[in-house]
Amino acid sequence: MPDTIKLSIVIPVYNEEHYIDAILERVLAVRFQPGVELEHIVVDDHSTDRTWERLQPWAERGFKLKRHEVNGGKGAALHTGFAMATGDVITVQDADFEYSPEELPSVLQPILDGKADVVFGARTSILRTGTHQVMLYWHSKINEFLTRYCNMFSNLALSDMECCYKMVRTEFLRKIVLREKRFGFEPEFTLKIARLHPRVWQVPVSYAPRSYEEGKKINWKDGVSALRCIIQYGLFRL
Repeated sequence: MPDTIKLSIVIPVYNEEHYIDAILERVLAVRFQPGVELEHIVVDDHSTDRTWERLQPWAERGFKLKRHEVNGGKGAALHTGFAMATGDVITVQDADFEYSPEELPSVLQPILDGKADVVFGARTSILRTGTHQVMLYWHSKINEFLTRYCNMFSNLALSDMECCYKMVRTEFLRKIVLREKRFGFEPEFTLKIARLHPRVWQVPVSYAPRSYEEGKKINWKDGVSALRCIIQYGLFRL
């Protein structure tokens, strides 16, 4: 890898007025090793609360902001953010407290070491290593099923395909066309990236699941959609 590398952190946001300032403060506070330049991109997927208003001061702190005129879903927000990114490496950071941005340097390390082209996070609650907050039972079982089923088509032995943390060298991301606008992004990205035969690594990350009362948005319909995506993109080169 070159002496310097630019990392674009893409943050999709929807109705997070109560959390957005705190999570962006944490993202901004993360310290990477020397030679890592950062680009922060926030895409507001047409929030109906005060999220967009609260984001405005962040433009003065160097964040790139974009707002969708129509709500499209997490995948749609990521499509926009990826198109805006100018880094050598691109990663996703959810705009809540389920994932710890302090762990992004660890996710990046295999790429810095020249060992990986793509790095997947794997939640410790999935790996069952160390101490962690317990996931909901059916969320855990559905995630396990979707990951194993996706692995059959991708030929990757991933532990946690649905994990938010997916970090990829930009040259690989530019070779695929992403279509899914909601949470189907996760299996679509995995299956299409796998076709390029990159060097894939997995890094354990912590996870603190929040409840639906706290703003969790994924539901059983997204699980059905993910299954559809695995079949669709696993069987056909779309």
